Amino acid sequence: MPVKKLKTYLDENKVKYVVIKHSSAFTAQEIAAKSHVSGKEFAKTVIVKVEGKMAMAVLPASYQVDFELLKEIFGSAHVSLAKEAEFQRFFPDCEIGAMPPFGNLYDMEVFVAETLAEDDEIAFNAGNHTEMIKMSYADFERLVEPRVFKFSWKTVSMPGDPSERWALE
Repeated sequence: MPVKKLKTYLDENKVKYVVIKHSSAFTAQEIAAKSHVSGKEFAKTVIVKVEGKMAMAVLPASYQVDFELLKEIFGSAHVSLAKEAEFQRFFPDCEIGAMPPFGNLYDMEVFVAETLAEDDEIAFNAGNHTEMIKMSYADFERLVEPRVFKFSWKTVSMPGDPSERWALE
């Protein structure tokens, strides 16, 4: 069970958390809805490459990574979304797309969207598509020591306008 490694780590560090089981879901927004957690509070983990090195970009489920902002932050022209085949080996105990945002357990740097860092709690995939963990953001930050940046966009809809709009947050 993929969640075992993470639960052991949290228990060893005396962190209070809740494991929430849900029916199988594959998108962060779908998991948040099934678990009755706000899309802003549910964190999705996106694997990015910065100068060829894998890293975790952790942001609210209702947001998207802005790669141009990440390029500016790192002063690099080489920041991109990693392909599953490139990062799958880093997570032998996780289902693809359900990696928890604990880069320290997988030898990866973690970048957290500023908006997510403003929340009291954080919820995220527990390594599979049927369980999530909810815990305090302060404990997450203490254990993971992420770098916090503004690098994401939120989809917003305008009243009467069915087209999507993007707002930097």
